[in-house]
Amino acid sequence: MNPADIAQSVTPLTSSNLSLFHLFLHAHWVVETVMAGLLACSVWVWAIAIDKTLLFARLRRSGDHFEEAFWSGQSLEELYKSLAAEPGHSTGSLFVAAMREWKRSLEGQARSFAGLQMRIEKVMNVAIAREVENMERRLLVLATVGSAGPFIGLFGTVVGIMTSFQSIAASQNTSLAVVAPGIAESLFATAIGLVAAIPATIFYNKFTSEVNREAQRLEGFADEFTAILSRQIDERG
Repeated sequence: MNPADIAQSVTPLTSSNLSLFHLFLHAHWVVETVMAGLLACSVWVWAIAIDKTLLFARLRRSGDHFEEAFWSGQSLEELYKSLAAEPGHSTGSLFVAAMREWKRSLEGQARSFAGLQMRIEKVMNVAIAREVENMERRLLVLATVGSAGPFIGLFGTVVGIMTSFQSIAASQNTSLAVVAPGIAESLFATAIGLVAAIPATIFYNKFTSEVNREAQRLEGFADEFTAILSRQIDERG
């Protein structure tokens, strides 16, 4: 953009010139691109947040129901048959994976019960890793937006301020009417960066804590279930 074009683009300072919509429309194209990208990231962050909130609520509810059924005295065989087709939740998937390996080994007349216990532990570890990976999906997006959002907004601010200085030099006028719109649109880019980054950081920390809590719950159940199967292996041995 040459100085003559910048000088012609300078408009008197009015309240409408400082509205958010006006600032966006009359910003430099680089600043507009930055703001549009950050707004898209903000929408994406909230979509992920809603999806993860519903996911963890569903996992807690279904996990509570499963553990209630597991410790109710119902036989493991009956519980396995009811969940084999569709476990539906992380704890159930862990149970089904362990029981499937247990039944497969017994039907194959396993020679070593010590090897059976080791295989069951490995199966449950793989199932836990798979469930944790599923819970962590798209959390990298939150971490990226939370860390990079302010810097992207700052980049838009720097470009906007450079454009403002060019308009001052072209118009040879340092009045507030010339300086304020450019500075306002520049700071608007930083504001949008913070609007995208702050919720992303909060949600990332929240959901990371939720993942750790669910992983500990799965590992605790795996240890308890391994002890139950170990006793049955000792009885068969």
